[in-house]
Amino acid sequence: MRGAAIYAGHSAIQLSLGFLEEGFEAAIFGPPERLKLYERFPTLKARLHQYSDPSLLDSLADEGYFLIPTGGVVEYLTPSLVERVRIPVFGLRHLVRWEADWSLKTRLLEEARMPMPRRFRSISEVDRLVIAKLPGAKGGRGYLVTRSPEEIKNWLKNLREQNLITREDDIFLQEYIVGTTIYAHYFQSPIMDRLELTGFDIRYESNVDGLRRLSPRNIGDLKEGFVVTGNLQVYPRERLLEEFIELGEKLVEATRRLIPPGVIGPFCLETVVTEDLKPIVFEFSGRIVAGTNVYLGGSPYLALYWGREMTVGRRMALEVRMAMEQGRLGEVLT
Repeated sequence: MRGAAIYAGHSAIQLSLGFLEEGFEAAIFGPPERLKLYERFPTLKARLHQYSDPSLLDSLADEGYFLIPTGGVVEYLTPSLVERVRIPVFGLRHLVRWEADWSLKTRLLEEARMPMPRRFRSISEVDRLVIAKLPGAKGGRGYLVTRSPEEIKNWLKNLREQNLITREDDIFLQEYIVGTTIYAHYFQSPIMDRLELTGFDIRYESNVDGLRRLSPRNIGDLKEGFVVTGNLQVYPRERLLEEFIELGEKLVEATRRLIPPGVIGPFCLETVVTEDLKPIVFEFSGRIVAGTNVYLGGSPYLALYWGREMTVGRRMALEVRMAMEQGRLGEVLT
């Protein structure tokens, strides 16, 4: 294989560097206004191939490229395109549909027997603090936290007027668990036949984090906002690591049963850790997440497996490299 096709944004810098470091080529594609950024970095400018037309994916396939699923791919290219496009995909191609569909996502987490917040099937069931979410990889945009069914109905009405949703079933109502959010990153390696823990992050979110710096009398009518503006490194207490690893193993086994051959490469479990030190899983992402960018200089957790720090992007490139050398590309590209 020649190299990786990467959608502009999200984790494109990390991915590009990782594949270039392993001797592959990297092609970044997306809207022209997004491509400008990568011209600014000398280490990328001279080595990247850039395409402003996503319809060139089939041409990239003919040139020996494979597609890297990211949050941008899920949100802007859509899971249906990923499933039908001819270009090979690093990872489990059909997992992007499960990630973008709340019913499928919940089914997978339940199959994995994850500790989860309660899900409310309709607005009329809401009897406690909930978080209401839109489908897809929107980085927290549009979320609502409330205990009022009436407020949810008004929010739903506004979404319909904006053509963001068409029916109540398009939104996801989940019990709001109080605790520390920790996003756990993993890498499932078919070539090494093991699950690797690659790191953790917390999201830095617009109004939610901004409100913490205000006294209650100054907050007024400001609402929570969950739009992700950045990510921060977090190192969980060591006693939590085994539990996080076991949760990751449960998800791997569940994907093998429901979507064989199961998850390949990076994924993330999004958790809230309660005061009794129990991680509660409220979502998953079945591909690389932007939170892995906190280890742009390399993950110390990956060094525990490989004896050297590396980014998740380079870990993906290494998996492809090993698969090529062993004649096992079909196990990492689908």
